[in-house]
Amino acid sequence: MTKGVFLFREDSRYEDRPWEVYQFPRDYLSRANQMVGDWVIFMEPVKAGRRGYHAVGRVQRIVPDPSASAMYLAMIEPGSYLPFDHDVPFQSGGSYPERSVLNDGGRVSGRAQAAVRPIPDADFNRIIALGLTAGDDLLPRTDATLPADAFHDERAPYTFEQHRTQMLTLRTVRDRVFRSKVVQAYDRRCAFTGFQFINGGGRAEVEAAHIKSVGAKGPDVVPNGLALSGTVHWMFDRGLLSLADDRTVLLSNHINDVDGLRKILLPDGRARFPAQRRDWPDVAFLAWHRDHVFKGAALTP
Repeated sequence: MTKGVFLFREDSRYEDRPWEVYQFPRDYLSRANQMVGDWVIFMEPVKAGRRGYHAVGRVQRIVPDPSASAMYLAMIEPGSYLPFDHDVPFQSGGSYPERSVLNDGGRVSGRAQAAVRPIPDADFNRIIALGLTAGDDLLPRTDATLPADAFHDERAPYTFEQHRTQMLTLRTVRDRVFRSKVVQAYDRRCAFTGFQFINGGGRAEVEAAHIKSVGAKGPDVVPNGLALSGTVHWMFDRGLLSLADDRTVLLSNHINDVDGLRKILLPDGRARFPAQRRDWPDVAFLAWHRDHVFKGAALTP
């Protein structure tokens, strides 16, 4: 097995859903096959934007694309995809976290243009350390602002680097990153009520709710999340509330205080979504919640 890098861009002509599937041409098949069972880092090319290295996931298997000849699909293991706390730039201050793309003269080689490429463990661990840095006792760094020469930092012994990779599967780490990403995308406001309560320590009251549950292999990505106030989150998880594709908040006929609930929802009865279209709830996840969690029938407005 070999760790790798998958280039990904939002406007790609490929049919990519990085938390589920990554499409690539036959030319990269031999490389991709080496990555089955191991982790890959998703990177946005420099010319496409500034996200750089921004997520990680594990390749479960490679299959031919049934809808496109000479194309293949890397199926990402359900529940393994994890966005980074911080996007890691391809280079900063002349330094590169993925040192294997440099030639003997220290310049970026053509290897950096490959959409699917292997990455040494040392480079992989360096990028993970830079990407997962938000405060948490389980992580090696706690500083949100990284120095320009951070790419030059030598890391701890191999056993610690191995532990770092194992942390990618820890629920405590994944929950923290998921909450941070969702709350930030929704501007710390409840999607259903619009409330933005901040406590004395500057922490938002709003919580991050999975639309498709973790138990059902729902991914830890913003399109599978909603920022909800505590009570609303409780009702959503228990199927008393759901959401239509047009943002209409659905109320179950099992609710015993409908009038009281409607007083705290946004006046138009529709949810407020993030400013970035890519962060909106995925309709497939919304459909799953309506089909598998929502109780009874929806009340009429």
